[in-house]
Amino acid sequence: MTVDEKVGQLRLISIGPEMPHGKLMDEAAAGRIAGSFNTVVRRDNRPLQEAAVMRSRREIPLFFAYDVVHGHRTTFPTPLGEAASFDPKGCEETAAVAAKESRAQGVRWTFAPMVDIARDARWGRIVEGAGEDPYLGSKLAAARVQGFQRGGKYAACAKHWVAYGA
Repeated sequence: MTVDEKVGQLRLISIGPEMPHGKLMDEAAAGRIAGSFNTVVRRDNRPLQEAAVMRSRREIPLFFAYDVVHGHRTTFPTPLGEAASFDPKGCEETAAVAAKESRAQGVRWTFAPMVDIARDARWGRIVEGAGEDPYLGSKLAAARVQGFQRGGKYAACAKHWVAYGA
């Protein structure tokens, strides 16, 4: 691999003003990206994948990711709302449905579950987690990971790391 290709395998790019779909296609064809997040429909993903596999020198497939926090096409209660149910099995089921729906669109990686423990209710991302109880949060996070991974070929990525919610 060239240095550009090696660096490209470290890049996860989102479609946006700085990277419109056409430019992203060029980057995929040149082998300068590993994947994309926030491209969540086949009509966007398929041409990108074809550019990476059929037009790039190394033919390395792209990886598609999305923030599937509380459903994909079907919207479920937010993780904070689900936590109020104290029902890990229910959380596992909603995650399994979300993974199945997003997998159908080519997404293979979600930025969920959010495992931060809320310490300040003014924190804007408190709704993505299970609240302030570490025991409940750990049980629901484990259930959600099991649900996301139930159908196979799907990566759950715990976020936001230590002390983000503090």
